[in-house]
Amino acid sequence: MAQARGSDADSGPIKVGRAEAARWSGALDLLRLVRARPGVTRAEAARMLGVGSGTATEICSRLRALDLLSEHPAPPSGRGRPTTTLHAHPDGPLVAVVDIRQAEWRVAVADLEGALSEPATGRHGSKRPEQVLAAVGEAVAAIGERHGTRVRAVAVSAAATVRRERFVQSSVLGWRDVEVAPLLPGVPQVLGNDATLAGLAEARLAHPGRSVLYLTIEVGIGGVYVDGDRAVTGATGAGGEFGHVPFGEPGLACPCGATGCWDVAVDGRAVARHLGEPEPDDPRAYLIEALVDPRARAAVAACSASLGRGAAGLANVLDPEVVSFGGLAPEVRRAAPDAFAAAFEAGLMGFRRDDPPQLIASALGPDAFLLGAAEAAFDVVLTEQSIGDWTAARFA
Repeated sequence: MAQARGSDADSGPIKVGRAEAARWSGALDLLRLVRARPGVTRAEAARMLGVGSGTATEICSRLRALDLLSEHPAPPSGRGRPTTTLHAHPDGPLVAVVDIRQAEWRVAVADLEGALSEPATGRHGSKRPEQVLAAVGEAVAAIGERHGTRVRAVAVSAAATVRRERFVQSSVLGWRDVEVAPLLPGVPQVLGNDATLAGLAEARLAHPGRSVLYLTIEVGIGGVYVDGDRAVTGATGAGGEFGHVPFGEPGLACPCGATGCWDVAVDGRAVARHLGEPEPDDPRAYLIEALVDPRARAAVAACSASLGRGAAGLANVLDPEVVSFGGLAPEVRRAAPDAFAAAFEAGLMGFRRDDPPQLIASALGPDAFLLGAAEAAFDVVLTEQSIGDWTAARFA
């Protein structure tokens, strides 16, 4: 049995039997709560978890001793007994998160509270997967060198379809059946579609516990359905490819290999086609310019109508409480609101029109993909096995 140091001056040394303390009842529930609600008070946490104040105090003490949790005095409120606010430990677990886009990549570090730090970026000199992954791997290796065993998982978000832990297809990157070797050897790694991970973060951070349909326009359209904080991704992980349902122009070829895809009916490629112009090299940048170009007003309205019609169809199928729009989707909707609204209402089943799902813009902004990767990574970290491994590595 190893002796762990107390994290706070008043905690004193606490004996920790490696994984035994990590498996202590309620510890993981409390860590997950702090992740979902950073700064929650110890008194609030006790009420939410259904435990007594003494039990909550003991759990917090054990987690401080394991460098998993820190506490700070809470501001006084009324005559009640003083309590504390709960936060990530300054020496606690971290995850490395990666976002691979059409033209660039981003890498960052995330802690238990979800704060992103140490960002690094790079542009693709080549889109060949081995070159992109080599550049990303160097950035992640640097994180590993700085933080050592504190890095407990790596999560990679990419504009690609993920199936059984492989990037099986990406039209924007030109990838097909790409295997990603561990970027930090010996550290668990998770791969995810960018829209799926962004939607997971949106649902958990902005609409916890609700059923959320998330749709985002970047190059094409993607998204995910999140039910009760769980992303519905199908039998092999490749579900949620909403851009490849046939909501687009019948017979129009999509780079994915199908025809009639919604993917090519809502972005810069669609605007260029409506204007009789060649397909742009950067559909995202082209769409941004078109949104403020009076000459493109009718073309943008057609894209907005397609967005509304498809969102209605998916709402009919999935019955979400919330439809959240990320990326450029809010701007497409805002540029032609009447076209969107008419198409959305016409596409809804009659009984839904009196009580449609809430339509909102995503609250997360450009960091949505990295935040989603952090969610997926901490799903791996906050398990009994992983916390037991942390305890063994830190206090053996």
